Amino acid sequence: MKKIFKPLLGAIAIGVITLSINNDHNVFANDIADACGYDVTSKVNPANPTMNCLLTKTALEFDVPPEIVKAVAEGESGNWRHFDNNGEAIVTTDNGIGLMQITNQAGYLEERLKNDLVYNIEAGVKILDGMYDRPDLPKINGGHRDELESWYFAVMAYNGTKPVNSPIKQATGERNTKAYQEKVFGLVEDYELIDLQELRFTNEDFQYDSNSGENIKFLEMNYNFDKPLTKSKYSFEKGQKVRTTTTPKIRTSPTTSVNNVKYTLNKGEEITITGPFVYDEMATVNHFVWYPVKRSDGTEGYVASSYLDYVDSTLTPAPVTPVDPKPDYSQYYKKYADFSSAAEDMIWAIDKGLIQGYSNEWYAKTNKKETLLKPNSPLTEYHFLKIFFRYAEKDALASYEEMSLWKDGVYHIAEKYNLPVLGSEKSKAKADEGIKRGKLAQLMASYYYGKTVSEETAIQFFIKNSLTVKPNVKEFGRGDTLTRKQISSFIQRYDAFVSNQK
Repeated sequence: MKKIFKPLLGAIAIGVITLSINNDHNVFANDIADACGYDVTSKVNPANPTMNCLLTKTALEFDVPPEIVKAVAEGESGNWRHFDNNGEAIVTTDNGIGLMQITNQAGYLEERLKNDLVYNIEAGVKILDGMYDRPDLPKINGGHRDELESWYFAVMAYNGTKPVNSPIKQATGERNTKAYQEKVFGLVEDYELIDLQELRFTNEDFQYDSNSGENIKFLEMNYNFDKPLTKSKYSFEKGQKVRTTTTPKIRTSPTTSVNNVKYTLNKGEEITITGPFVYDEMATVNHFVWYPVKRSDGTEGYVASSYLDYVDSTLTPAPVTPVDPKPDYSQYYKKYADFSSAAEDMIWAIDKGLIQGYSNEWYAKTNKKETLLKPNSPLTEYHFLKIFFRYAEKDALASYEEMSLWKDGVYHIAEKYNLPVLGSEKSKAKADEGIKRGKLAQLMASYYYGKTVSEETAIQFFIKNSLTVKPNVKEFGRGDTLTRKQISSFIQRYDAFVSNQK
């Protein structure tokens, strides 16, 4: 995979942390090396399965999720490289040493960090372990070491709690996708094939001066997200029941060869672990491991750890929720000839007087003129502004409507609030074009802030404040044209958000 970090990410900002490697280190290193079949004197980068083994076993020794350790190693060194082609340890210009890019400071044995790959890995894992226990870093959902997202701030601190790594851009409230820990967690998802929970922070949680080298000040020390975090996949034991998270394939050997597929499992199917995990037989770029498993019908084989999850036998059946009687929408069917289930989301806006429909419109279904909602028609910029201003600028809009200054009035109000509209009082060609989701978000957020904001900032504003059900910017669909039935939901959520701010 292409490296997403700058060359080797530079040296780790460890500060005054040092490693106390005692005389037992050689025993530890030899045990790990022997277990993984690695020759510590070779001065070459081991094949992927061997490196995977070294990283995994060291991580488990210190109770750090292997997923985290392997992603940090990937981000720091790129393709898990410790030695260059001449057998020398890779050292960056700022003195970051080897696979885990350990900074050479007092207390570190520099030559051993260079020449002993297992020592280098152990150093990095110990640093992560120490970061997790730091009392000055926030905890997530109580801080359980086997939950990957709980390591968010420990991973940040591995590189440094500097403004550049703030989860949120303080000035705009946008997610800082370039932060070190964001990239590392992205590597966990890419290489382990795991979907992690998105942790939604706010710019009110942190304080820093972007022009200063001072550390971030954490204003919130305990986060409790109402969502299950992702447990490490390296603790399944022989005889344990697990469930599949997708529809993975049982394979005859631990690798993704096209010729070794034995069976495709169902999503949510329970299977049994029959032994310890093993590493991929091939020199693949994947970080995950393979578990030997057995289906209820006796079929055996290997499944990638990525697609397995824990079965909670303590769960009790969810209580049965009484089913509410179906709402009576007869009044809407009578008023609007094209009202259907597709238009139910519009009811809130209809009842508020925001959407009035089109009167005296020809309706082919009844072969006469009717009052129509046109729920699936594109929402134009002009109609969005008109509906939104009926909600937010009712009196101002009414005064223009009394003078029959429909479009002029709508765009005059938009100009007053510096909304980045495409149409205008003088140029209305864009007014009747379908409005995109990104533009709608930009207009609503700009109105809220009282100044023009970018689409990116606006979409983040929508996500952060639950004005959209989309979980991230990528899935928001900024280029999708809105339909008339969708506008009611956006304004309704906006209304709830504004009400909660009072």
